Amino acid sequence: MGLFDQLGQAAAGMMANKGEQNPLMQALIGLLGQNSNVGGLSGLIQSFQKNGLGDIVNSWVSTGKNLPISPEQIQQGLGGDLLKQLASQAGLSPEAAGGQLASLLPGLIDKLTPDGKMPDSNLIEQGLNLLRGKLG
Repeated sequence: MGLFDQLGQAAAGMMANKGEQNPLMQALIGLLGQNSNVGGLSGLIQSFQKNGLGDIVNSWVSTGKNLPISPEQIQQGLGGDLLKQLASQAGLSPEAAGGQLASLLPGLIDKLTPDGKMPDSNLIEQGLNLLRGKLG
């Protein structure tokens, strides 16, 4: 199964679990894009790594089991300002956003790195555009 098939399935699952429109998911997709202020998917992964959560985020990228993450670790990995920004875009409290991101991020990053490595950034952008279309 290709990246786009996996992303389509992921989007369908997320919509089924979270309702058809999930503003936090939409904000997260914007964060993962090439032009985001964190440097897209690779920048987000690096943020978690440099903030002491490398083992967790690396498990999402690898082909093995995804390690869980707590809302507090989401705040540690993203930084409080970025979490507040995402929460604000989604109309949520930072605590609620952290809880939702703890369930969304492992699966999403896993789907965006299907072979246990970072795909080409243009391919990621195409996959994110597919997700945007399914969530919009």
